[in-house]
Amino acid sequence: MKLLSTLILAIAAIVSASLIADGLTGLRTGDRFVTVKGVAEREVQADLALWPLRFVATGDSLDEAREKAHSSRETIMAFLKLQAIDTEAVELQRLDVTDTRANPYQDTGNGQKFIINQTLMVRSDNIDRIRQAAQSVGELVDSGVILSSDYGPAGPTYLFNRLNDIKPEMIAEATASAREAAAQFARDAKTELGDLRRANQGVFQILARDQAPGISEGQQPVKTVRVVTTVEYYLN
Repeated sequence: MKLLSTLILAIAAIVSASLIADGLTGLRTGDRFVTVKGVAEREVQADLALWPLRFVATGDSLDEAREKAHSSRETIMAFLKLQAIDTEAVELQRLDVTDTRANPYQDTGNGQKFIINQTLMVRSDNIDRIRQAAQSVGELVDSGVILSSDYGPAGPTYLFNRLNDIKPEMIAEATASAREAAAQFARDAKTELGDLRRANQGVFQILARDQAPGISEGQQPVKTVRVVTTVEYYLN
């Protein structure tokens, strides 16, 4: 009986030693990997422009303010037609009418009693025409239109909506770049690149092509799309 117990303990010790050795081997193998990043960038052209034209009209009476607002609206529409922009895509988005007499804390002795704020939203996929028109917007001011930017950007916002069309190619490009970096690391380390351990696609970013202070991505028709892929490879 004593001999049997001794034999069982000896076998258990051998099995335990074997498992510990396997575990340490796995740990050493698992630690042999390299983490690399692959970058893909592409320059793209915006495919949609949103241009809110907000104007203000004032008057001593509501009728006077309304007539001025109507005149400004017609002037803006004529300007857009002159710029060859489809006016059917222009819609009224915001209309605010303020009676300053309703505010007991505001002195209206020398000011206009009625203020009308109105926004016309221009939506177009003809980016070049919108850019050209935006550069000539001073003509509206010369015609007596009082423009306001209190509730949004002063100029057009340019959007890129075809990101899904270029995602597959950019992911493949970033992954290939990461693998090339990993292979170079393996060569420098005098080892061989193994199988893929883990991959993280990363987030696609749409950036301003010209990244200068005070210039936002939405202001630029030409943009840079960027994705960074993080990949881990085993080293044999």
